[in-house]
Amino acid sequence: MQTKTFLSALTMAAVLPGLAVAQDAAPGFDEIGPYIMTTLLFCMAGFLVFFMAAGFAMLEGGLVRSKNVTMQMTKNIALFSIAAIMYWLVGFNTMYPGDFNGYFAIGGQTVLDAVGVSAADAALDYASVGSDFFFQLVFVAATASIVSGAVAERIKLWPFLIFVIVLTGIMYPISGSWKWGGGWLDAAGFQDFAGSTVVHSVGGWAALAGVIILGPRIGKFKDGKVNPMPGSNLALATLGTFILWLGWFGFNGGSQLAMGTVGDVSDVSRIFANTNMAAAAGAVTALILSQVMYKKPDLTMVLNGALAGLVSITAEPLAPTLFGALWIGAIGGVIVVLTIPMLDKLKIDDVVGAIPVHLFAGIWGTIAVIFYNSDATLGAQITGILAYGVFTFVASAIVWFILKATIGIRVSEEDEINGLDTSELGMEAYPEFSKG
Repeated sequence: MQTKTFLSALTMAAVLPGLAVAQDAAPGFDEIGPYIMTTLLFCMAGFLVFFMAAGFAMLEGGLVRSKNVTMQMTKNIALFSIAAIMYWLVGFNTMYPGDFNGYFAIGGQTVLDAVGVSAADAALDYASVGSDFFFQLVFVAATASIVSGAVAERIKLWPFLIFVIVLTGIMYPISGSWKWGGGWLDAAGFQDFAGSTVVHSVGGWAALAGVIILGPRIGKFKDGKVNPMPGSNLALATLGTFILWLGWFGFNGGSQLAMGTVGDVSDVSRIFANTNMAAAAGAVTALILSQVMYKKPDLTMVLNGALAGLVSITAEPLAPTLFGALWIGAIGGVIVVLTIPMLDKLKIDDVVGAIPVHLFAGIWGTIAVIFYNSDATLGAQITGILAYGVFTFVASAIVWFILKATIGIRVSEEDEINGLDTSELGMEAYPEFSKG
């Protein structure tokens, strides 16, 4: 027994120095901790933003008429899937091309880190390629969803999806590289923390070009009057808004792009609080203002008011105080209530209010950055707004015109009256309500 104990002691004495050397050679948590935590942030924030796809689908499904609900569901799951493929194929490395001229670059396919990558081979100064790619991917899908709601109830399925291919694979990544890829707008001092302009205004400009070229729905504007076309399910639209509100914590919080220090984690929590405050302020403002203007509160205005508050704070969710987030979001709510009827007067038919929410509130949020971010200037912010607006609107209009001239983008009058569910897809969301 004593002999075994002695031999064991000798063995441990021989092995322990080797273990000590191995432990000394392995990186400590101070080295790998930021990489692990930032990768975790991207994964968690990414699946929150992914869930926004469900929010857009529910919001649009509730705000269109019942005869077009299946079409909206089809468009939303298809556009996300197309965005995922296109962003892998060309988009991610176009948006983040590394060294380039600052204006334009076309990248190749995204390649993930090796399976079981070691600390020696990982980019410990940032995060895993897979988490970064996934987090950026879910943003581009949100941009396409904005367009889907605005052009609803009269657009053909396949021309819309072709437009999504161009938007997610080429247009959005090129313009995104100007700021987030280290391009010319970033060098000019343009500030957009999480995408009031880079994401939301881009979707809004693309939607505006689409609805103008597509034209309004049959019967929307007649004899100088605006004819309301109520949505099929406001409960569904409300659920969609709450899902989007939840997803926005990932949208803005994940855009901190780091979670490796006490300061980073604290900033993420600050972003959460400001994001929530802006949404609440936008909703309450729209509630009060719709009561004043229409004598009764309008639920659809309240829903869009919350979303406008979220869009408004997205360009700078970190720097403001809670009161700052409140008034920035509140102005977003005002913008929605005032501009939705303005578009009606211009005979621009935006089915879900996507243009007031994402474009107009996005412009406001981008300008509001100057009040709390000392690095922002009004000149740089306006330059960015104009650059994204001109590029996206013109490029989108060209694509829409080409599609209109070749394969057509609008369904026939008969198909539109009957509903896109039966004419385009041959199935209905609510078949029990059918006649006969």
